[in-house]
Amino acid sequence: MKLKRFLLRYYPPGIILEYEKGGYLRTKSIDLLDLTPETNPDELVVEIRQSEPLITESRAEQVKHLVLRLQQKQGQQNHHRFCFFKELKAHILPLTNVAFDKSGSRFITGSYDRTCRVWDTASGTELHMLEGHRNVVYAIAFNNPYGDKIATGSFDKTCKLWCAETGKCFHTFRGHMAEIVCLAFNPQSTLVATGSMDTTAKLWDVESGEEVATLTGHTAEVLSLCFNTVGNQLVTGSFDHTVAIWDVASGRRVHTLTGHTGEISNVQFNWDCSLIVTGSMDKTSKICFSPQGSRVLTASSDKTARLWDVQSGVCVQVLEGHTDEIFSCVFNYEGDTIITGSKDNTCRIWY
Repeated sequence: MKLKRFLLRYYPPGIILEYEKGGYLRTKSIDLLDLTPETNPDELVVEIRQSEPLITESRAEQVKHLVLRLQQKQGQQNHHRFCFFKELKAHILPLTNVAFDKSGSRFITGSYDRTCRVWDTASGTELHMLEGHRNVVYAIAFNNPYGDKIATGSFDKTCKLWCAETGKCFHTFRGHMAEIVCLAFNPQSTLVATGSMDTTAKLWDVESGEEVATLTGHTAEVLSLCFNTVGNQLVTGSFDHTVAIWDVASGRRVHTLTGHTGEISNVQFNWDCSLIVTGSMDKTSKICFSPQGSRVLTASSDKTARLWDVQSGVCVQVLEGHTDEIFSCVFNYEGDTIITGSKDNTCRIWY
């Protein structure tokens, strides 16, 4: 085994190792869930070296530097107020979703015009247009923290896997019997999960393009899904008013959460997987946690996005400016930039 590079994961804290084994590039993660600003970095590096053979003595100082960066991030206060930065006329038809890569330097938009577009965040320049779907591109995602692949889910019942650098299509996943409306990569970027109007979710192998499992049990459309940060559980939200938690390895449903009286439109784990946030079909079309887990962002049909404090439930900021319903909202990986996508055919960047 040969270590190639480190990737830093801020939320939850951890270090991802990219290494070569048998001619193949593989990854594994060192989870540092108990890390605090008070943790002794030297003692932690000793523990990591004892349990991980890829971390040799020559790499110890580099690992310590990464630990210190994680501790610095933990010490930062989350009182950021967002200001409008830029509006992009992104598509000729309404946007469906927006998503950042890990660095926040690129983002993607999906649209009713059947395309997904890749954008440079700072300049607003279009980098690639991903074409090939035969209907609305509704669900989109980068495979963060790597950022080298993009998945798109469409009303044409397929999901496509693309190279983020060149725009080349690697695979087309076929098997759903109705529109695909949500998708997610697992943290290791080895699986893509898709949710469909056919009431099922499916797991797909990123490398081979083959279907791994079909998750059945919901009695209505699956509108939202999210992996936990370890990747061993998947949460799905459905129009049947329930949220299901699934064991990824076996494909079995392990919990069903009830309580909403309306259709579930959105579900998400917070970074340490101690909370799941759910949204229902009232006037809130999209919800997401900040990476730190201390804020929730909501997008609404009232043309605004709102930022909420998780502990108090108080609305701390209203983002105004769109002229029609906001379909999608997302934080970048560090939580200091927001993009909102609207039925008014624009997306707005907030710093």
